[in-house]
Amino acid sequence: MNKAPIHLWIVGILAVLWNAIGAFDYAATQLKLDFYMSQFTQEQLDYFYAFPAWVDASWAIAVWGSLLASLLLLMRKALSAWLFGLAILAMAVTAVYNFFLSDGMAVMGDEAATFTVVIWVIALFLYFYSVAMAKRRVLN
Repeated sequence: MNKAPIHLWIVGILAVLWNAIGAFDYAATQLKLDFYMSQFTQEQLDYFYAFPAWVDASWAIAVWGSLLASLLLLMRKALSAWLFGLAILAMAVTAVYNFFLSDGMAVMGDEAATFTVVIWVIALFLYFYSVAMAKRRVLN
């Protein structure tokens, strides 16, 4: 195994922090934490709370898989690339629901669509970064 470059630690720590925010968002929504959910309109709350079980499941896989993948990246495990890939597939399932099978983007607005693009860019970066680190034998 090759020595870890400094950027691995920077990317890994930022990835954990970023994905911890996503995991908190998921948990706060599922637990209906009032202090967090009060920022949304009633229409948005109704939308969140009406997710079918398969959407909740894919969302859970995306956020918790990404968080675990970030931790594995810091532990220098090649499994992180696989988990980031799985999380992206789960994100795609959730996106199909949000963009094509429901009125999610209309309910959430343009700001949410922009944030969705940011989430995708970061997720894809983390996937390709972890794959590159695995190929360079920085991850085992």
